[in-house]
Amino acid sequence: MATAAGAPHGAAVDEARVQEFLERVITDGGAAVAGLCTSLGDRLGLYTAMAGAGPLTSAQLAARTGLVERYVREWLAAQVAGEYLTYAPDTDTYELPDEHAAVLADPESPTYAAGFFGILQAVFATEDSLMDAFRTGEGVGWEEHSPALFAGTAKFFRPGYAAALVPEWLTALDGVVEKLERGAEVADVGCGYGYSTTLMAQAFPRSHFHGFDFHRPSVEAARDLVTEQGLEGRVSFEVATAQDFPGGDFDLITFFDCLHDIGDPGGALHHAEQALADGGTCMIVEPNASANAQENVNPVGRALTASSVAVCLPSALAQHGPQALGNHAGEEALREIADDAGLHHWRLAAESPVNRVYAVGR
Repeated sequence: MATAAGAPHGAAVDEARVQEFLERVITDGGAAVAGLCTSLGDRLGLYTAMAGAGPLTSAQLAARTGLVERYVREWLAAQVAGEYLTYAPDTDTYELPDEHAAVLADPESPTYAAGFFGILQAVFATEDSLMDAFRTGEGVGWEEHSPALFAGTAKFFRPGYAAALVPEWLTALDGVVEKLERGAEVADVGCGYGYSTTLMAQAFPRSHFHGFDFHRPSVEAARDLVTEQGLEGRVSFEVATAQDFPGGDFDLITFFDCLHDIGDPGGALHHAEQALADGGTCMIVEPNASANAQENVNPVGRALTASSVAVCLPSALAQHGPQALGNHAGEEALREIADDAGLHHWRLAAESPVNRVYAVGR
């Protein structure tokens, strides 16, 4: 009779359940390796070249992309195995369905998700550092990762922000859109590459926007975006932490998917409270994950909590602050931190499968 490892001697193992779980683990392992192929397809322009092109042979796709046919053919086989592409054996051609192209080939689509796979390069490269962190309790700072993390994170979040930030999230905040239309001062804390900041600036030309981030390379990328979009004079980016960003009397202060990465989230919200104008609003956008582990048993919850292990929690611990939340601390913990910081008015304003948006004020 088989026994489970670590179980009392003689405890029976359900072999069918063992096989079922083994299949799941192998499926997950295959997906992890296939993620590299997805990233390659995105970065090499393979999905873009196939979008709307109809059936293509491997030679035709190689010619379209300027890549070596033998590698392209191998990549195509992997994509068919994962059902990302369809294959017609009679013509030896491959096709990217339009519905798949909306997810893999169009960065402007709200459903574009290929950017997530660019993060994998950076995450797997820090495995040894994470092992040390598990043993010592030290952190792995955001800046310790490769640039693939910064670019991949920005690329992944941009479509969702573009689809929801202006038409849904800001309109869910009482009176904020009216202020922005008249002309308001806005601070975007933890702005990263500046996509959230510039999306707001494009929508509200009478307002001024100030992006702050402690990561200099991201700030430099954001400044390039300002020049690219012709937003000089209304949008600025500075290197600063969430606890010491300059300025005050902001009508709106935003935290996009970053409060949980801060080693002192209470200090950040206290500083925000001090920097708000009378009647000002904080908009806190956080991942849609629960403090109850069982409620995260779904694809989004799994992706978010795994990201917290690899990036969010280690980044917060590296700052040696009083709290390291992780990205699934839950609404109750966040609300308590805000209340302690002097932000007593708290409301869930909007929600999506990936994010929860809170309207917070004095």
